[in-house]
Amino acid sequence: MRPRPRGIVAGLLASVLLSGCAQSVDPIERLGQKGAHEVSKARSQGPTLATYRRWGLSVPLAPAPKPSARVTVPTAGPGLAPVVDRVPTRDKVVFLTYDDGAERDPRFVDMVRELRLPVSMFLTDSVVGPGYGHFARLRAVGATVQNHTLDHPSLRGLPYVGQRAEICGQQDKLKQRFGIRPRFLRPPYGTYDTTTLRAAADCGIAAVVRGRDAGDEGPLRTGDILSGFDEPDLTAATVALLRRVQAEGFTAARLEDYL
Repeated sequence: MRPRPRGIVAGLLASVLLSGCAQSVDPIERLGQKGAHEVSKARSQGPTLATYRRWGLSVPLAPAPKPSARVTVPTAGPGLAPVVDRVPTRDKVVFLTYDDGAERDPRFVDMVRELRLPVSMFLTDSVVGPGYGHFARLRAVGATVQNHTLDHPSLRGLPYVGQRAEICGQQDKLKQRFGIRPRFLRPPYGTYDTTTLRAAADCGIAAVVRGRDAGDEGPLRTGDILSGFDEPDLTAATVALLRRVQAEGFTAARLEDYL
């Protein structure tokens, strides 16, 4: 029997190898694609009921609507930042906002991550101190960071140069820490004047955001911006508020999606 030409042998060997690869690789690739699809599907469906129950909620939060566009809030005059006490929307939503940065419970980071809570953190540099790493972890799991001044003074009545230093100074700090300049300012104690609005606009602030104390016992209203959370256990206080939000027919939405 004459030996086959080397080219024919090489061709047969390549055919066998390619056939073997097709049989072994394709099912794995298909499995990988299926796995990726399942992960994407699970993420789109949100946290499981077991996850909500683990955090003390008997039912899941309703999904927040997707606003088609940010609302436009009128200003008090040219060169002044607008003031927002409550978001003008018909959606049955409220907004969770947290001030200062004194409370740094690692469980809160876990809760925001696992429940995918839309929360906004208004930070004061002198209060946060060395704790910026905690808020970097919160940002990594979806929280947003906004401006609450450098040193938490009552801004109303201060001269322009002082107000600008407090607002722009914290803009610079947050840019340095997180690479972003916040769009919103919450004035300490909720006090402000026309000088505040001018300084805020000059510092690149899109809106001065106040809000409603989360401990207020009156019924919730559409578009309420909830703040306060003076309780020592921030995680437990948030769970209690979420129960109330659900009981009154609302859900939590991201403030930055609406303003």
